[in-house]
Parts: sequence; structure tokens; C-alpha cells
Amino acid sequence: MSAFTALKDPNDRSAFDAHWKKILADKTWTIKPIVLSGQVAGHVGCFTSQDFGKLEVFYRIGREFWGRGVATNALSKFLHEMNVRPIYAHAAKDNRGSFRVLEKCNFKITAEEIGYSNSRNKEIEWLVLMLD
Repeated sequence: MSAFTALKDPNDRSAFDAHWKKILADKTWTIKPIVLSGQVAGHVGCFTSQDFGKLEVFYRIGREFWGRGVATNALSKFLHEMNVRPIYAHAAKDNRGSFRVLEKCNFKITAEEIGYSNSRNKEIEWLVLMLD
């Protein structure tokens, strides 16, 4: 479902591993695991976007954990701990689930844009959201 990935080929495991190694070594990124019943369900974090130039949150949840409030709960806790505002997020306009997570965490739409999605291999519409 994610429309956002820095990888040209999201299925290239070696590129994925190299990308994550670089991110985990970068002290400007904050990443926290999401653990549910002893299992890693995903991760939540933030970084200053090189393209956007602002602090931005992100999250990924394993498909088997979708629809159970895991993303909303994790993001809400993360935002409470971070307590930095404003903070931004991007969501594919057609990804209603991700938009709802952000909406429940009080993000508001500030812009609609069109950009290239590596994971979908085409231009898509996305929402830019902000939490003040």
C-alpha cells in the first residue's frame, strides 16, 4: 500500500538492506519499533525530508496487523513523546487507511500534490498533512 519509498525497485532486497543500514546510521532519523504481543508489527519514526525540508513522520505496519488500530496507537504515542510541532506527513490520496490514521492523530490537510511513486511506478496524487 505504501506509495513512498526511496528505492527505485522496492523488491530489490539488497538495495532495501543498504538503504536501511544508511537510515539506521543517520542520527537525524528517529525510528522506533512497534511491538504487539511480543511481535514486531512495524515501525514509526520521523526525519527531516531532504525534498520537503521539514520534519516528517512515517510509519509502516505489517499487513497482518492492519485494521486493529495499531498504527493509530503507535503514531499517537510517538507524537506525544516527540512533542515537536509543526510536524508533517504525506499520504497517497487513495490510501484511505493511512489518511484515517493521520486524521485520528489530528493532522490536517495543507496541500494536495502530484508526484512520482517508486513503489507504484507512476505519478500519483498525495496529501500533505500537518500537525500544529
